[in-house]
Amino acid sequence: MANLVVVQHKTQPSFSFFTSSLSDFNGTRLPSQIQYKRKVWQPKGLQVTASGEKNILIMGGTRFIGVFLSRLLVKEGHRVTLFTRGKAPITQQLPGESDQEYAEFSSKILHLKGDRKDFDFVKSSLSAQGFDVVYDINGREADEVEPILDALPKLEQFIYCSSAGVYLKSDLLPHAETDAVDPKSRHKGKLTTESLLESKGVNWTSIRPVYIYGPLNYNPVEEWFFHRLKAGRPIPIPGSGVQITQLGHVKDLAKAFVQVLGNEKASQQVFNISGEKYVTFDGLARACAKAGGFPEPEIVHYNPKEFDFGKKKAFPFRDQHFFASIEKAMHVLGWKPEFDLVEGLTDSYNLDFGRGTFRKEADFSTDDMILGKKLVLQA
Repeated sequence: MANLVVVQHKTQPSFSFFTSSLSDFNGTRLPSQIQYKRKVWQPKGLQVTASGEKNILIMGGTRFIGVFLSRLLVKEGHRVTLFTRGKAPITQQLPGESDQEYAEFSSKILHLKGDRKDFDFVKSSLSAQGFDVVYDINGREADEVEPILDALPKLEQFIYCSSAGVYLKSDLLPHAETDAVDPKSRHKGKLTTESLLESKGVNWTSIRPVYIYGPLNYNPVEEWFFHRLKAGRPIPIPGSGVQITQLGHVKDLAKAFVQVLGNEKASQQVFNISGEKYVTFDGLARACAKAGGFPEPEIVHYNPKEFDFGKKKAFPFRDQHFFASIEKAMHVLGWKPEFDLVEGLTDSYNLDFGRGTFRKEADFSTDDMILGKKLVLQA
């Protein structure tokens, strides 16, 4: 890999190259008649139109969203630098990615090593590089963003990864970008960041994903279901199981991030990004089974109020209806999700869990509490 490591010093920063690549994203498309037995799958590519070469900084970029985004940007001919603490490998070869693709990508990725909370270092290192565009994938608080803006007075665009979790809970769904937001949300730092960007008068765009899934997902979204399906266990779902939610594939999200780059229609705008269809909790369990080639799952419903799980999370989703409209992104940007839900889950399974890789070990302790009580009641 080309090494452009900039170690965090108080002196003038120095860069080093790192190499990596995935010219296209490898995905899957299921046959029109979905069966429980998985079919042979074919790669699905992702193409995005270039907007002219830019010197781009990605805050984060070594896991999940950034892994796919950086590959698209490099393929489009942009100069891409990842700002990380250097605790994780700067690049990694992805499942389905050829050695040649990976080597090509790795040879073009740059790395700036530092702590984004060291504001003096951020200002000195970024001002020395004069980036055109910043993608902030891991920013949580406004005070982490202000030094970036101060360091880059000629910044052309700041593209921020926010969250649909900022919306105030409502009976009127789906959430639209103009809906009321919740200042007490656990994502309130993202709200204050959006306000900061607006007050600074910079050219900014904010992306609000709903639930994100796909290969390398570090949140136990589809993985939670796959663990239980592989073990042949019942799937415990709170309430009636008809709660409606929404998932968006990480590759579709990466494509949206690229489509706002240099796009005048995206200036000072917020966009919800997710899948085109909504799904119930029970439907999601069945979709995961189809994606992995498992039989119809046994679903067990329970009342969460009857249990004390302590600090453990018994289910990976909010126990409520939660979904957002993506009409604005489709109409304004011309963006459209490429993956439907079962296709996307199949892509995730084939390129990750189905290969024996996952982020978290299976923990069925809360399941056993639920199932144990159900057995007692039945007896």
